[in-house]
Amino acid sequence: MTRYTLPLRLMFALFLLALAAGVANADTVKSLKKKVTAQNQQASGPLYASRPEVMAFADDLASRRNLDPQWVRQAIGQSRLNPTVVRLMQPPGQAFVKNWRVYRSRFIDPVRIQAGVNFWQANRAALLRAESDYGVPADMIVGIIGVETIYGRDTGSFRVIDSLATLAFDFPASHPRAQERSDYFRGELEQFLTMENRRNADPFQPRGSYAGAMGMPQFMPSSQAKHAVDFDGDGRIDLWNSPADVIGSVASYFRAYGWQSGMATHYPVSFDTARLDMDALMAPDILPTFGVASFTAKGAVLEGPALEHKGPLALVELLNGPDAPSYVAGTDNFYVITRYNWSSYYAMAVIELGREVRQAMEKSAVSGNGR
Repeated sequence: MTRYTLPLRLMFALFLLALAAGVANADTVKSLKKKVTAQNQQASGPLYASRPEVMAFADDLASRRNLDPQWVRQAIGQSRLNPTVVRLMQPPGQAFVKNWRVYRSRFIDPVRIQAGVNFWQANRAALLRAESDYGVPADMIVGIIGVETIYGRDTGSFRVIDSLATLAFDFPASHPRAQERSDYFRGELEQFLTMENRRNADPFQPRGSYAGAMGMPQFMPSSQAKHAVDFDGDGRIDLWNSPADVIGSVASYFRAYGWQSGMATHYPVSFDTARLDMDALMAPDILPTFGVASFTAKGAVLEGPALEHKGPLALVELLNGPDAPSYVAGTDNFYVITRYNWSSYYAMAVIELGREVRQAMEKSAVSGNGR
């Protein structure tokens, strides 16, 4: 029997419409992902071995990295263009209205919070050691892993080498930064193949996101090379199956980007409309730029601990669709989180998921003591 399925582009568009309307729940997301995964497994374009310019890249890579040229040619040549990856990387056809409340609802829900509690309880010792070694609190690490993959439940089904090759050699030309992004993914493909070769591993085995991010923390190959650590001490780094390695690697990443132990990520902020210079406050975007005195002189109102903050601040705007935006005063640590994913919405989701999981842990502990 022939089974009819909706085209992937249509399914993805319907999902985005549901998300923008605030009606896409966890079951909707799960159902769509199953359909996308099924079609992705069948989506196989031509082999890159047929492209002379790609094989020239393989030879150059092997020479520069001192790798076996036949191994590199075989790896790249047997990778395939994935049309699904191309479609997913294309710019949206219409303007997308950002909505923090809807975005938050995707990540802060009872299922993900309980999964976070389970992960924290199972890996308490590693989380404590990561905070001691790197200064990054457990709730930040738990927030990252929960937002990225629900603690390893969804690490991606795309063959990494296909995703990276597709984006390296066939990045959508309609993208406004197509050449820049293509160059970036060529670097990621190079790093991925170098790592797999050094580990004597099968480059066709790893699965990840459509952009080539891997494992529980969704590290790109360059991030894995720079920041991943063998935190469980077994002599190898495993970002898929070793929670300790994942925890240590996320903490290592944060420290490398300047995480400061004991510093808040953000503070509440309101405005004195009589003095408000919103254009000046918004000009640096999310880059912390203003001292407390300069920040408040432009009409931002801070209270309590925020007035004692010693570093620079940024006014972070979170749009809420047709409703009034939300604002916070972001610190250097808030900015560090955005180096993991360049989005203030992402950073707030990580912070709030980590906070919700911590509160659920504390509530569970109190309930247990009361029995």
